[in-house]
Amino acid sequence: MDEATRQKIEEDVKNNDVVLFMKGTPQAPRCGFSATVAGILDELVGKYKTVDVLADGKLREAIKEYSDWPTIPQLYVKGQFVGGCDIVREMYENGELHETLGLQLEAVEPPRVSVSKAAAGALAEALAEATSQDPSAAFIRIEVAADYQHSLSVSEKKPRDVQVQVDGLTLLLDRASARRAGGLSIDYIEGPDGPAFKLENPNEPPRVKSVSVKELQAKMQAEPGLQLFDVRSQKERDQAVIAGSRLLDRAAQQYIQTLDKATPLYFHCHHGQRSQQAAAFFLSHGFSNVYNVSGGIDAWSVEVDPSVPRY
Repeated sequence: MDEATRQKIEEDVKNNDVVLFMKGTPQAPRCGFSATVAGILDELVGKYKTVDVLADGKLREAIKEYSDWPTIPQLYVKGQFVGGCDIVREMYENGELHETLGLQLEAVEPPRVSVSKAAAGALAEALAEATSQDPSAAFIRIEVAADYQHSLSVSEKKPRDVQVQVDGLTLLLDRASARRAGGLSIDYIEGPDGPAFKLENPNEPPRVKSVSVKELQAKMQAEPGLQLFDVRSQKERDQAVIAGSRLLDRAAQQYIQTLDKATPLYFHCHHGQRSQQAAAFFLSHGFSNVYNVSGGIDAWSVEVDPSVPRY
């Protein structure tokens, strides 16, 4: 990098306690990673220096050389390089970023988590297998991401983890996950692809749920009058149709709006893309039990009813 650009970077880093080199601005970020880090800093410190690397092509490449880090955004605190988006997000979730910024770390209460007998047995078995290979991996870790995607793993304990004791198991959560996990239930059920853990979180915002064609078939048999809507065109519907479905025309849309917002709604199309968008529309309009049929009518023809033509 040229000397003038180096001096500009060093002035920004040394003269500001917190500096974020990002794409765009906190008010108008130009990439999701920059938006994530800016959002974290907005929550924790409010006021900080930002540098839009897209406004200066030389600086965009020079900052990567200066930090020896290949990606943007980049965070500096008190003259020291902290890291990029993944590192900052992990530090935020486990509390380390608070300490780096000189903030007091507030206590996080252990969340209430329930584990079914079947799940406890399966977790204990997984733990025993893992510890036989790595004695330090002696705990079950639960992670709840910001979008409420859940994951289970076998892990060693970290200094800022929140612990929950359930049925002889020690469950570990990072601080952010612990705040999102109150009331979480863990079960172990027989699914279409074999046994699997099922996690249900009452804090999770409503989202479009995926349902396989075989699951849909079982639901239609068990629930006469199930609300299944076909978002394809009438021309496509004339070629192939799932019996019991209704074309999502204007009249059907008006009918849906008369239903209770808790009514389960199912949507299908040819392969599942258009129906996902339709399902998301009704979710945004207050319906809380909205399903998209994975694979659409094409999967129905293959897995459920071969008499329905494929096209």
